Amino acid sequence: MDTVIILFFFLLGLIFGSFFNVVGLRLPQNQPFANDRSICPHCNHTLSWYELIPVLSYIFQGGKCRHCKGEISFIYPVMELTTGLLFAYSYVTIGLKIELIVALLLISMLVIIIVSDMTYMLIPNKVLLFFLPLFIIMRFIQPLDPWWTSIAGALVGIATIAIVIMISRGGMGAGDMKLFGVLGIVLGIDKVLLAFFLSCVIGALVGMILLVFKLINRKQPIPFGPYIVIATWITYFYGESIINWYFNLV
Repeated sequence: MDTVIILFFFLLGLIFGSFFNVVGLRLPQNQPFANDRSICPHCNHTLSWYELIPVLSYIFQGGKCRHCKGEISFIYPVMELTTGLLFAYSYVTIGLKIELIVALLLISMLVIIIVSDMTYMLIPNKVLLFFLPLFIIMRFIQPLDPWWTSIAGALVGIATIAIVIMISRGGMGAGDMKLFGVLGIVLGIDKVLLAFFLSCVIGALVGMILLVFKLINRKQPIPFGPYIVIATWITYFYGESIINWYFNLV
């Protein structure tokens, strides 16, 4: 029975991941995504249902449109598979508890953000404003311990990035600041600081690798959102263990 539930959440994640791809790509361009049929970005052909099967359609079509043979971005299957795996892992880790809803909402928001930021270097305000009240409600129903750490986490998250923006004169954007404010509600003060630290470490490591292999130059701007997303996922699932390990070390 447990395997069936895990498979259910995995398939649910694949389906929602496909939708989140569309939201992340269309919302920043103010394009409708709720009712409009998906189209090929190259030839504008309306895609059939069998061309929209998460992951499988990409594989069977060789990563190309069936009609114009235009390349389909790898971001589609990667985000679909990532969402499916994280949905399933959330159930395995948390179980059928109220906190599972928080986990699924967090994954959903972050998948949309990573698609949008990688494509346009933009974290849409509409995404944050949509999920913000949902997280507030969920943290009212399922509060952190102590309850006020969500409020403190939001304030610290905003203040931390605001200081970075002022010191670096634009090293991070207002979208990153707003995102950390929302994350603070979900994670609390300790974990939002950990998420910020991990995002900087991950960003520095990836940045050095890209520079070494000359995939970017020193002055080329790169989106910071994906590093925040990865750091947040690590923090949400393993933050308590990481913090305990650190304090035991010192």
